[in-house]
Amino acid sequence: MEQNLSAAERAENLRQLPALLLPWYDENKRDLPWRINTDPYRVWISEIMLQQTRVEAAKEHYIRFLRELPTVQELAACPEDKLFKLWEGLGYYSRARNLQKAAKIVAETGFPHTAAELKKLPGIGDYTAGAIASIAFEQPSPAVDGNVIRVLSRLLGDSRSPETLKTAFAEELAPAYPEKRRGDFTQSLMELGATVCLPSSPLCLTCPLFALCKTRSDALPAKKQKSERRRENKTLLLFRADGKIALCRRTCGVLKGMYGFFAIGADLSAQQAEAFLHGAGISDFTLGEKRRHKHIFSHIEWNMTARVAELPCENQLAAAYERAGAQAANLPADTEISAFSSLEFFDPADIAANISLPSAFRWCLPLFQTNLHL
Repeated sequence: MEQNLSAAERAENLRQLPALLLPWYDENKRDLPWRINTDPYRVWISEIMLQQTRVEAAKEHYIRFLRELPTVQELAACPEDKLFKLWEGLGYYSRARNLQKAAKIVAETGFPHTAAELKKLPGIGDYTAGAIASIAFEQPSPAVDGNVIRVLSRLLGDSRSPETLKTAFAEELAPAYPEKRRGDFTQSLMELGATVCLPSSPLCLTCPLFALCKTRSDALPAKKQKSERRRENKTLLLFRADGKIALCRRTCGVLKGMYGFFAIGADLSAQQAEAFLHGAGISDFTLGEKRRHKHIFSHIEWNMTARVAELPCENQLAAAYERAGAQAANLPADTEISAFSSLEFFDPADIAANISLPSAFRWCLPLFQTNLHL
């Protein structure tokens, strides 16, 4: 499908959007907690949470986050471990780090009111800046995300790539913004893409833009071929001693700085895992049954094998040396291995209450409660 509307025709179609979308939005918008008011802090938190996270998954996290950190000043002063615990389950923890970096700036200087100034804050790109500027400050600043690209590419019959359309639509939409209710107009476009103009099987007959739409199908936008995810094998050794569980902070790769279990970048059999531990100088342990799990990041797939390793006491790990264990298990010299020296033992209740354990590792916790010699 080729783009065949003139610039004037495109502008005229976009100019009609507020009159068509705002009444529909008033009747059909979802009841979402971040729509209670347009305070810029609340808008900002919701937009960051909704990056890479479904609306339903974000709602409870948003309510809890605002209950614990109701102001930008409290976010700026929040200890990192507490921040990560509040973010637990949302993934992409770099978003939380950038939130706090930006909060420290905003706590001192106040919120910028324009998209151009908002983009200077850590973690805020074109879309988020446009959303905050229009919703919180009633600026004519488009927020063009995948939902909006889908709506407008179908509306205008524009088959160019989403990357090209993102820039084009941001420029073309700005003059179409109404004098009033600019934030609602931004949200009406998002809402239409989220609830009616769906990626597949759009609900065209219920769409307020049906008469204007040049596509009336899911033929657009053009599909981008996804690159294949890199696959990595991981063996997780879940050390437990005296009822406490050992965790360590990751020092490299994805989830850097987050707590996790002792990890070896290879798929070890029971014999190899035992050889690794013996080679590392850990002689007294009981190794549990294996459990497998696959965790998918945006660009990496972890295929994990986890085993609980029961120890008689915590200090068993004090003198362990991972490289000697790697040699005993015949692992390549460049195998990624957590450092024994980074392990800390925690009471399970402390982990549950205070430590953010990413979902890539959190699935292991029930293994400590089974009766299969774990």
